[in-house]
Amino acid sequence: MASAAAAATAAEWEAAERKVLVARKPCFGLPTACPTSLPVLLYLRLAQVPFDIHVDTSFPDADHIPYVEFGDCVAFNNEKGGVIEYLRVEKILDLNSKHPSVSPTDVLSTKALVSTWLTDALQYELWVVTDGSIAHDIYFSDLPWPIGNILHWKKTRDVKQLLGITKLNAAEKEEEIYQKASAAYDALSLKLGDQIFLFDNSPTDVDALFLGHALFVLNALPDTSVLKGTLQKHENLVNFVEHHKVQLLEDLSSSSGLGSSPSPSSSSTPRKRASAGQSYKPKPRAKKERTEEEKKFRRRSKYFLAAQLVGVLVFLSVLGGVDSSELDDDDGMDYED
Repeated sequence: MASAAAAATAAEWEAAERKVLVARKPCFGLPTACPTSLPVLLYLRLAQVPFDIHVDTSFPDADHIPYVEFGDCVAFNNEKGGVIEYLRVEKILDLNSKHPSVSPTDVLSTKALVSTWLTDALQYELWVVTDGSIAHDIYFSDLPWPIGNILHWKKTRDVKQLLGITKLNAAEKEEEIYQKASAAYDALSLKLGDQIFLFDNSPTDVDALFLGHALFVLNALPDTSVLKGTLQKHENLVNFVEHHKVQLLEDLSSSSGLGSSPSPSSSSTPRKRASAGQSYKPKPRAKKERTEEEKKFRRRSKYFLAAQLVGVLVFLSVLGGVDSSELDDDDGMDYED
């Protein structure tokens, strides 16, 4: 049964003339400024897959973005290890299979450096260290400011909890995060040497993950960023990024479409996509009356905004009875739990 489903999914992929990557919006000179969306885009580019890019601004804090649509199937970021892992494990699109002589353990250990130490460092800088303007531009600029500010506060709190940061250990944790990031860059620089790719001169998923990370660090983070300064110490890594930026992104606007899209409902993959996805077709269509499913999508978006507004009002009403020092003390206790 599972093999039949996998075969059907692979057939959908092959039959889809152009795939659709739904990602967060472009910013900082990047086709998508989302640190999670960018590696997926680069993976598709490295695999020379034709695709269109559509921007989703409906749910800025949703973890199913990015996702890839092909035929009647969807690969979501929050399922089966993410889009890249899903495509690779299902043998739909596996760049690593082109490296039979490379040890899978070597690939996995190198991948772990990027997906743990470097990802943690980037999350720390994006949500804890910076003033919030970068995250606002990527995720919340299309929302009313109260909602955007509350969602940003919530995400910052979540990242601190994820990284185990409290008021008591903040300085110690910062030093640890940057030490691990520096060690990861050292290892990747040594691994790359003067090659075009990290393994054998042809791409793997690790190349896509690191390129996505490094492009964001070099283009989105400020010059005062410790992470950016640490990366820039490795000339071969910077040259690696700049080379592939030209090769993979310079002609992206002419080779891929850019539009906006609604978010699908949450379920398992593969799945039928909603009828609103008809607008993803690269060929222009004549305007037609909205279907019932499209009307549902619009209503759901309104309900989402209304729910967020109610949440803001409730939050502000709670803050009205709590002074800032009490709020800070609660934060510290939550992180300690």
